[in-house]
Amino acid sequence: MLEEWNFTFRLDKTMFKDFKKFISRGNVIELAVGLIMATYFGAIVKSLVNDIIMPPVGLLIDDVDFNDMKYVLKEAVPETFTGAGDAIPEVAVTYGAFISTIVTFLIVSLAVFAAARAYNKMSESIRKKGDVAPASPPAPTQEEILLTEIRDILKQNKV
Repeated sequence: MLEEWNFTFRLDKTMFKDFKKFISRGNVIELAVGLIMATYFGAIVKSLVNDIIMPPVGLLIDDVDFNDMKYVLKEAVPETFTGAGDAIPEVAVTYGAFISTIVTFLIVSLAVFAAARAYNKMSESIRKKGDVAPASPPAPTQEEILLTEIRDILKQNKV
């Protein structure tokens, strides 16, 4: 029993070291930061759509609130008496919320497309700069010329 525990402890200790090595890599940290930023970016865009864009659009479409747009399949049934707990909620297709979600998706996809396009242009410009022929090496200095001559004379004398 004690031997099994020691094996498990060593396994956990090794696993912890592996996890520490994995999590300390730069790419994992960058991925986590990107995921957190994307989550909050999505929340900001959702608020932008629901609170800023959709109300004026609803106003233009005959004072419609998209959150109220739904097709009721079954009406709600109220409680028979207070505290009975036998109420049945309505069953509805909330297509207004779906329209808001589509608008949110379009805004997020446009933002991601713009970021990807900017990244690709930046990568292309960097690649083009790298494609430029390297500058010719500078002419040797007077000191290098003298050292080369000395080397050549020494080679001739050894032969």
